[in-house]
Amino acid sequence: MLRFLTARDDAVLIECDDLDRTIALRDALADADLDGVGEMIPGARTLLVPYRPAAITAREIERTARAADLSTASTVEPRRLEIPVRYDGEDLAEVAAHLGMSAGELVRRHTAAEYTVGFVGFAPGFAYLVGDDPGIDVPRRSTPRTRIPAGSVALAGTYSGVYPRESPGGWQLIGTTEVPMWDLARERPAFLAPGDVVRFTEAADPERETVRAAADARTAPLEASADSALVVVAPGIQSTLQDLGRTGHAGMGVSSSGALDAPALRRANRLVGNPAGTAAVEVGYGGLHLRATGPQVLAVTGAAVALTVSGTVGVREVPMDAPFALDDGEELRLGTATSGVRSYVAVRGGPDVLPVLGSLATDVLAGLGPAPLGPGDVLPVLPVSSGQAPVGAPDPSDRPLPSGTGDVVPLDIVLGPRDDWFDPGQIDRLTGQDWTVSPRSNRVGVRLDGVALERSRTGELPSEGCVAGALQIPPDGLPVLFLADHPLTGGYPVVGAVVARDLPTAGQLPVGARVRFRVVDPAQHPSPDDTQEQEAAS
Repeated sequence: MLRFLTARDDAVLIECDDLDRTIALRDALADADLDGVGEMIPGARTLLVPYRPAAITAREIERTARAADLSTASTVEPRRLEIPVRYDGEDLAEVAAHLGMSAGELVRRHTAAEYTVGFVGFAPGFAYLVGDDPGIDVPRRSTPRTRIPAGSVALAGTYSGVYPRESPGGWQLIGTTEVPMWDLARERPAFLAPGDVVRFTEAADPERETVRAAADARTAPLEASADSALVVVAPGIQSTLQDLGRTGHAGMGVSSSGALDAPALRRANRLVGNPAGTAAVEVGYGGLHLRATGPQVLAVTGAAVALTVSGTVGVREVPMDAPFALDDGEELRLGTATSGVRSYVAVRGGPDVLPVLGSLATDVLAGLGPAPLGPGDVLPVLPVSSGQAPVGAPDPSDRPLPSGTGDVVPLDIVLGPRDDWFDPGQIDRLTGQDWTVSPRSNRVGVRLDGVALERSRTGELPSEGCVAGALQIPPDGLPVLFLADHPLTGGYPVVGAVVARDLPTAGQLPVGARVRFRVVDPAQHPSPDDTQEQEAAS
């Protein structure tokens, strides 16, 4: 029995009876090779299917899914792995008491159970392991921790999991392991893959060695000298390299990440003659200070900032949304953003930096990609190729950017997939008030303050795929609007999602901005055209 739910105006969530049918449906849709279908994300009993509305409709995906044979089991022999655990988790005693057993009995049953990797999500290398002991079933913590150490072995619902790197999380901690769940030096960075069979064993050695979390692996800080480069004098609040993101790695729990305002990134690259998806510096709230090594051509788009250039001939102002030159030794300063949050600094030729999994995007949740820029970093610049496009003409955007003190910002949303966890009065509360952007917001998500929503349903929601723009409602009832660095899967209900065309505006919401959500019908909402995808491929 399949149930089809709206996940965004360009994504559906298909609910299945169990994990086996979910995986079978994923394989069937992959074999169907549907034009316009993106990378699918399985959950505990759901399959998230993103698609391009110009190429395929949700109804066509539904017809194909309903016609699929989901009775065929995989004949591939699974890998069998062991994970030694030191059962020293701070929640061990509390979890055991909740289950009505001693801590020793919980350890015995956890090591006796056999676990199968159902899917990978939340963070790179974080595998959801399904056990065969139904008696180990515990709720998530009512208040998630802001910091869980790498290697923590944890429980949530009927799942076990191992945190690949230090991160926030709401699972119950029962132990630690030294086995790295994520290591970019391996041919396949993720230690666990869907279908693997795992046994947890009690570690014999009581001494825990200090190890570096494999998921913290990044490219080295930008320190090398170069004849053509940009030197970071001051990085501002947060400056990172971003492109259009990394794709094709959802099976290892890796999200796409990438620029939060993709149209601004593309426009900056067009202005300096780069391919539209070339990496640029994404600057949060301004404050970046760069010095040119060798002559450079730059352009700045996105959040409105004052641009000043200083050098041996004095100080001059340069415009946004237009190319300008820096001579060797000249310095560019970005002022504080007056509207929007994120500006994009593109340099002709593009950064000469090694990609991570095919992209230069910095994912702050996963710890993937080049490290955020720091004082003294050197960003080498690639030489201009013989066939490179010429520098473009000034190209200001006509899209207004939100401010922290201005008018209310309207964002269109579609309801689902879990709006049925909230009664109509709570949906009215979602759309009938102005939400304020909290200072706790970042590239992972925009946290919103207002009158909290109350669920009409209780209990645990099995983890399922989430899209950028999803409005997840944690136990405190205050929405979190997921942005590009969001986890691939989540266990809190998603009441709705910001439509695809409004995501760049969501990525530009400054602290203090007021937001009002408007519900639209996904069947009638106009689909984004293909222009951006064509540019991304160029």
